[in-house]
Amino acid sequence: MGQQSSRPHGAVNLDNWQTAPQLQWSFQHIEDLFPTAVISRGTGPVAELPSRFESVGELSVPQFDGTVLTVAETMAATETDGWMVSRHGRVVAEEYHSGMDAGTRHLLMSVSKSLVGVVAGGLAAEGALDLDRPLTTYVPALGASGYAGAVVRHLLDMRSGIHFSEDYLDPRAEVRVLEQAIGWAPRQHPQVPRTMYDYLLTLEQKAPHGGPFEYRSSETDVLGWVCEAAGGIRMPELMSRTLWSALGAENDARIAVDSVGSGMYDGGICATLRDLARFGTMLAQDGASLSGQQVVPGSWIADTFRGDPDSRDAFAASPTETLMPGGMYRNQFWLPYPDRDVLLCLGIHGQMLYVNVATGVVAVKLSSWPEPQHAWKLFATLRAFDAVSSHLAQVSDGDAAIAVR
Repeated sequence: MGQQSSRPHGAVNLDNWQTAPQLQWSFQHIEDLFPTAVISRGTGPVAELPSRFESVGELSVPQFDGTVLTVAETMAATETDGWMVSRHGRVVAEEYHSGMDAGTRHLLMSVSKSLVGVVAGGLAAEGALDLDRPLTTYVPALGASGYAGAVVRHLLDMRSGIHFSEDYLDPRAEVRVLEQAIGWAPRQHPQVPRTMYDYLLTLEQKAPHGGPFEYRSSETDVLGWVCEAAGGIRMPELMSRTLWSALGAENDARIAVDSVGSGMYDGGICATLRDLARFGTMLAQDGASLSGQQVVPGSWIADTFRGDPDSRDAFAASPTETLMPGGMYRNQFWLPYPDRDVLLCLGIHGQMLYVNVATGVVAVKLSSWPEPQHAWKLFATLRAFDAVSSHLAQVSDGDAAIAVR
C-alpha cells in the first residue's frame, strides 16, 4: 500500500469520508473502508519507467485572471497528493505529498471510467462486443429499464436518453442515491435498492437515445455490466486480463464492490500514480504498452480522437461545451481541444490523467480537493500540463525514446 499516513482527527465514516479533511486519508485507504476486489497485475515482468528528472516545476503558468504561477505552485494550490510527468515513457518529474508514496493506491474516481472504456475496446477487438448492438443483447434485464433501445455506443459516448443527475451537491441526485445502493453513503430511504445493478434497473428514460452528450456515471456502470456479460467473467478478472496485466503494471489495482461483488465501475478503481502513467503511455503509443504489447488496437485510439461526424455537435449541445469549446467526449475520454491531440481522464476531487500524443507527454495528478468540482483548479492543472508539454517538446532529448521497445 505504500507509506501509511495517520488517520485524521476524528472518525472516518460513511457520512464524512468524502469531505475534508477526512478525504485526504480515505482516498488513500479505500481498502480499509469498503469491500474491494483485486485487479491483478498478473505474473509478467514490470514495464520499467526510467527517469531523467528536469526542473519543470519552475515553469511559468499564466492564469485566466492574469496572474502567473509556477507548475509547482499550481500543484500546491490544488491539494495534490501526487503528480508525475513522463515523456516517451521516461519520467521527468515525480512528487508525493499527504503521506502518499509510489506504492500507494489512490482512489481514481471517474478516471476509472476511461479504464472501463478501454476494456470495452478490447472486447470489441476480440469480437465479443458489438458497439452497435442493443444493450439487451448482452443484459436482457435492461429491457425493463430506461435503457431499453439503447446500444453500446450510446454508453461509451454518454449519449443515452436516461434521466440521471450528476449534481454532487444535491443529496437527492441520482449520483448520490447510487452511492447509497452500493454502500458508499448512509441509506436515506428504505426503498433504495441494495445493489448497483438493481438500482440501474430503476432508471427512467427522459429523451431519445443517441441525442446530445450528457455526463452520467450510470452510463459507465451499465457499460461495465455489459462488458462482464460479453466477456463472461466479472470485471476485476476481465480488466486484469485485457488491460492491467498487459500494461506491465507494477502493482495490483483494486476496485470497490457492492454487497454482491459488482464493481463501482464509474469511480471505484484505486491504483498507483506510476501505474496510471503506464496506462497513459499506452494511450500515447497507439495502444501499445511500454514493453510493446498491443493492449488495445491503434484503431480504437484513433477512433477516440476522431469520433463520429456528429460527436462534436453532440458535445456542443450540452452545457459542458462552455468549459471545453470545440471539444468532445468519446469512448469514456474527454477531448478538450478541437485542434490538438490531447485527451483527458478526469475524476472529481482533482484526479487527472493528461495525454498529449503530439509531444509524447503523459501527466498524472491525484488529489484531495475539498470540493467535488472546481473549475479554476481543473483548468489551472490543465494549463500547467500544457505548459510542461510545450516545454518538453522544445527540449532536445535524442535519447528520450523508449529503450525497451
